[in-house]
Amino acid sequence: MRIFVPALAAVVLSTSPAARAAEPQAGQGLMTRNGCLACHGVDQKIVGPGFKEIALKYRGDATAAGNLAEKVKAGGRGVWGDIPMPPNGHVKDDDIRTIVDWVLALD
Repeated sequence: MRIFVPALAAVVLSTSPAARAAEPQAGQGLMTRNGCLACHGVDQKIVGPGFKEIALKYRGDATAAGNLAEKVKAGGRGVWGDIPMPPNGHVKDDDIRTIVDWVLALD
Protein backbone atom coordinates (compact mmCIF):
# COMPACT_ATOMS: atom_id res chain seq x y z
CA MET A 1 0.00 0.00 0.00
CA ARG A 2 2.87 2.37 0.75
CA ILE A 3 4.22 2.00 -2.79
CA PHE A 4 0.82 2.53 -4.37
CA VAL A 5 0.08 5.91 -2.75
CA PRO A 6 3.26 7.67 -3.98
CA ALA A 7 2.81 6.15 -7.44
CA LEU A 8 -0.78 7.36 -7.59
CA ALA A 9 0.27 10.82 -6.40
CA ALA A 10 2.91 10.97 -9.13
CA VAL A 11 0.33 10.15 -11.80
CA VAL A 12 -2.14 12.74 -10.50
CA LEU A 13 0.51 15.44 -10.16
CA SER A 14 1.97 14.77 -13.59
CA THR A 15 -1.32 15.68 -15.23
CA SER A 16 -2.25 18.64 -13.02
CA PRO A 17 -2.33 22.20 -14.38
CA ALA A 18 0.70 23.06 -12.25
CA ALA A 19 2.65 20.16 -13.74
CA ARG A 20 1.73 21.16 -17.29
CA ALA A 21 2.59 24.80 -16.60
CA ALA A 22 5.94 23.76 -15.13
CA GLU A 23 7.01 22.53 -18.55
CA PRO A 24 7.79 25.81 -20.34
CA GLN A 25 8.91 24.10 -23.54
CA ALA A 26 5.47 22.47 -23.89
CA GLY A 27 3.55 25.71 -23.41
CA GLN A 28 5.88 27.80 -25.53
CA GLY A 29 6.03 25.18 -28.26
CA LEU A 30 2.24 25.02 -28.45
CA MET A 31 2.02 28.81 -28.61
CA THR A 32 4.51 28.91 -31.44
CA ARG A 33 2.84 26.13 -33.44
CA ASN A 34 -0.62 27.65 -33.01
CA GLY A 35 0.31 31.24 -33.87
CA CYS A 36 -0.30 32.77 -30.42
CA LEU A 37 3.01 34.63 -30.51
CA ALA A 38 1.99 36.50 -33.65
CA CYS A 39 -0.35 38.63 -31.52
CA HIS A 40 0.88 38.17 -27.93
CA GLY A 41 4.34 38.69 -26.51
CA VAL A 42 5.37 37.16 -23.23
CA ASP A 43 6.44 40.48 -21.70
CA GLN A 44 4.77 42.98 -24.00
CA LYS A 45 1.61 43.74 -25.93
CA ILE A 46 1.76 43.14 -29.68
CA VAL A 47 -1.81 43.15 -30.97
CA GLY A 48 -3.25 41.55 -27.85
CA PRO A 49 -1.96 41.83 -24.29
CA GLY A 50 1.31 40.28 -23.19
CA PHE A 51 1.02 36.96 -21.41
CA LYS A 52 2.45 38.36 -18.16
CA GLU A 53 -0.21 41.08 -18.20
CA ILE A 54 -2.88 38.40 -18.60
CA ALA A 55 -1.42 36.40 -15.69
CA LEU A 56 -1.41 39.51 -13.49
CA LYS A 57 -5.01 40.41 -14.34
CA TYR A 58 -6.31 36.95 -13.47
CA ARG A 59 -4.04 36.17 -10.49
CA GLY A 60 -6.11 34.67 -7.69
CA ASP A 61 -9.17 34.06 -9.89
CA ALA A 62 -10.10 30.41 -9.42
CA THR A 63 -12.27 30.46 -12.55
CA ALA A 64 -9.64 32.03 -14.81
CA ALA A 65 -8.23 28.85 -16.38
CA GLY A 66 -11.60 27.57 -17.52
CA ASN A 67 -12.85 30.98 -18.64
CA LEU A 68 -9.68 31.77 -20.58
CA ALA A 69 -9.64 28.34 -22.22
CA GLU A 70 -13.19 28.97 -23.45
CA LYS A 71 -12.21 32.43 -24.69
CA VAL A 72 -9.19 31.08 -26.57
CA LYS A 73 -11.40 28.44 -28.21
CA ALA A 74 -14.33 30.73 -29.09
CA GLY A 75 -12.51 34.05 -29.51
CA GLY A 76 -13.30 37.22 -27.67
CA ARG A 77 -13.55 40.97 -27.71
CA GLY A 78 -13.76 43.88 -25.35
CA VAL A 79 -11.73 42.85 -22.31
CA TRP A 80 -8.45 44.24 -23.65
CA GLY A 81 -9.76 46.72 -26.23
CA ASP A 82 -11.62 46.78 -29.50
CA ILE A 83 -9.43 44.40 -31.48
CA PRO A 84 -11.04 40.94 -31.37
CA MET A 85 -9.17 37.71 -30.77
CA PRO A 86 -10.21 35.22 -33.44
CA PRO A 87 -11.52 31.82 -32.38
CA ASN A 88 -9.03 28.99 -32.20
CA GLY A 89 -11.33 26.04 -32.72
CA HIS A 90 -8.58 24.15 -34.53
CA VAL A 91 -6.50 23.88 -31.33
CA LYS A 92 -7.05 20.78 -29.18
CA ASP A 93 -8.69 21.44 -25.81
CA ASP A 94 -5.78 19.83 -23.93
CA ASP A 95 -3.33 22.07 -25.79
CA ILE A 96 -5.37 25.16 -24.94
CA ARG A 97 -5.38 24.17 -21.27
CA THR A 98 -1.60 23.67 -21.35
CA ILE A 99 -1.13 27.11 -22.88
CA VAL A 100 -3.54 28.79 -20.45
CA ASP A 101 -1.95 27.05 -17.46
CA TRP A 102 1.49 28.18 -18.62
CA VAL A 103 0.31 31.78 -19.05
CA LEU A 104 -1.39 31.88 -15.65
CA ALA A 105 1.78 30.53 -13.98
CA LEU A 106 3.86 33.48 -15.20
CA ASP A 107 5.13 36.02 -12.68
